[in-house]
Amino acid sequence: MQARGLPRVVELTSVTNVRLPIDMPETPQRPPTRAGRRSPAATPSLAPSQAAPRLDADDRFFRHIVSSMRNGVIAVRRDGTLMLMNAEAYRIFTLTPQPDDIGRPFAEVLKSRADIVRVLTAAFELSHLPNRAELRLKELDRVIGYTLSQVKDDTSERIGAVMFFKDLTQVEQMEERERLRDRLASLGEMAAGIAHELKNPLAGIEVMAGLLRRQVPDSVDAQSLLADIISEAKLANAIVVEMLEFVRPIRLQVEHTNIDDVLHQAMTLAESKAARGGVAVTLNMAKDLPPVECDHYQLCQVFTNLIANAFEALDGKGAITITASLGAIESDPAFASAPQEPTPIVIVDVADNGPGVPEELNDRIFDPFFTTKVKGTGLGLGIVRKIVDAHDGRIDLSSSKTTGTRFRVTLPVTSATGVFR
Repeated sequence: MQARGLPRVVELTSVTNVRLPIDMPETPQRPPTRAGRRSPAATPSLAPSQAAPRLDADDRFFRHIVSSMRNGVIAVRRDGTLMLMNAEAYRIFTLTPQPDDIGRPFAEVLKSRADIVRVLTAAFELSHLPNRAELRLKELDRVIGYTLSQVKDDTSERIGAVMFFKDLTQVEQMEERERLRDRLASLGEMAAGIAHELKNPLAGIEVMAGLLRRQVPDSVDAQSLLADIISEAKLANAIVVEMLEFVRPIRLQVEHTNIDDVLHQAMTLAESKAARGGVAVTLNMAKDLPPVECDHYQLCQVFTNLIANAFEALDGKGAITITASLGAIESDPAFASAPQEPTPIVIVDVADNGPGVPEELNDRIFDPFFTTKVKGTGLGLGIVRKIVDAHDGRIDLSSSKTTGTRFRVTLPVTSATGVFR
C-alpha cells in the first residue's frame, strides 16, 4: 500500500559504497597532472589533531540533519540495539527520551509500541522490505506511513535497519471527512426528493383519517383502526421531517456558550425523548471551563441525542457518566510552516456501562439510515456528526462488552481554528 504524505526516500540497500566522513583517508589524494605541466607543490597532510575537529563537526552536522527532519527516524543495529531515534519519532510514539536509550535493545525502548517492535524485527527476517506501507497504532489512535530499509556495509553484509515514518493521522481524518461528505451529498439529494414526494400524501392521510373518526364515533373497532392509521402517519411524517433536517445545510448561530448549561439542558430533554428508569446519571465538570464559541441549540441537540441513546441502551438500569474537561492539541510539525501555540479544546465524554456496540458495527454507526433499533431511522447519529463537523469538532466512539460505550466529542474553544480540517 502506498503511504500518503511520505516523501520518497532512497533505499539504503542500493547505496552500498557511500563512505561516511569517518571512513575518509586523512591525506587527500592529488589529482593527476596534465602532460607538459609542472606538478604543484604537494599539499601537506592534515595532522590528526586537525582532522579530529573536522570529523566532529561533520558528525554533528549529520546528527543535526536527522534531528531536524519532519519525519520520524529509527535506526537499529543487527544485534537489536537502538542506534538512533530522533525527536519526531519520540513525539509520534508519545515516548519520553531517556539518556540511556541509545545502545539499549530497541524492544525495551519501544516495549509499549509492540507493532513497531514487530516491524523492526521483521526487517532482519524479510528479503524484500516494503517501500511504502501504512500502520495503524490502535493504542495511540494514529496512522503512520513508513519506509523500511536494511543497512549494509561495504561487503553487502546486513548490519542494521532504518525506518523512516510520518504521522498520517490528519491525512487519514481529512480523507475520511471527504468520503463522508461525498456519501452525504449523494444520499442528501436522494433523501430530499423522497421527502418532498412523501410529505404531502402523508399529511392528506392524517387529515382524512381524522375526518373519518368524526363520522363513526360509535364504532369502537373503527376508532381503534383509524387511531392506528393516524399514529403511523405521524411517525412516517416525523421520519420525513428528520430526513429533511439531515439533508439541509447547517447554519450556525455562534455565541459564547457554557458547556455546563448545554449538558444540563440536554439531560432534561433526553428524559423527554427516552425513558430513564433507574439509570443513574453522574455529571463531572472540570473547574474553570472556558465558554465555547458554538451554536447553543444545535450543540444541545448533539448531547440530547447521545444521552437518549444511552438511556435506550441501558433499558432502565445502569449508569451514565458525563465528563467535561479542558485539553489542548499541538500542531503537527509536518503540517505547520512555523511553530504554533497549542489549540485549546473542550472534551466531553458520554459513557455508559451498557452492553456496548458490536465491533463490526463501529465503522458504520455514523452512516445515514443505519440503525440497530426496531423503529429507528438511522439519522440520529448522522445528524450528530454533521453538527459536530460544522463546529470544526470531532466525535469518536469506543465500545466493548465489558466497559460499555463511550462517545467523545472534542470541540475547539474558538471557532474557525481548522484544527480538525
